[in-house]
Amino acid sequence: ADIRCLDTGEETPTGGRLHRAAAHLPETTFCLAYADGVADIDLSALLAAHERHRAPATMTVVRPDLPFGVAHLNGDDVIDGFSEKPRSEHWINGGFFCFEPGVLEYLGPDSVLEREPLSRLAADGHLRAYRHEGFWDCMDTYKDAVVLDDLWRAGEAPWAWGNVDGPKTSHIGEFSAHQRGGSGVAHG
Repeated sequence: ADIRCLDTGEETPTGGRLHRAAAHLPETTFCLAYADGVADIDLSALLAAHERHRAPATMTVVRPDLPFGVAHLNGDDVIDGFSEKPRSEHWINGGFFCFEPGVLEYLGPDSVLEREPLSRLAADGHLRAYRHEGFWDCMDTYKDAVVLDDLWRAGEAPWAWGNVDGPKTSHIGEFSAHQRGGSGVAHG
């Protein structure tokens, strides 16, 4: 794999970064990942799904655990149940993509990938989903950093390349459902 790190500017939005990197990209399928997300995604399966449906863009989607408990209401506003931090029913952008070179035409120097470019790709029928049910987490807050660092230090990091056998201890149950979802990184 050809992996390059490019300085695209500290204030450049996500789509603008890809726009600035265009000259360094191959004229074939390429992959993109956000730097603040970790997952045990089978990259070979993601790429195969992208090639199978032949759309210009494939976005990995995930269902994160909600940060709050959910109250279950009946028709009379009586709470008849409660779920502590359940997995979301909605799919969100997981931050791992496969793109064809034509996707670059949707980008400009100030593009925010998650806004107009992905919305236009979707409206044009050019954006497909790859559903990932395994481990996925992001590092958006200090709390996220602590949880992910604890997983790493415990040897429980499902996203780590050498961790293909899954959890090393029985303590994995202390982590949230989406963090327990994966069995390790598949080579891709």
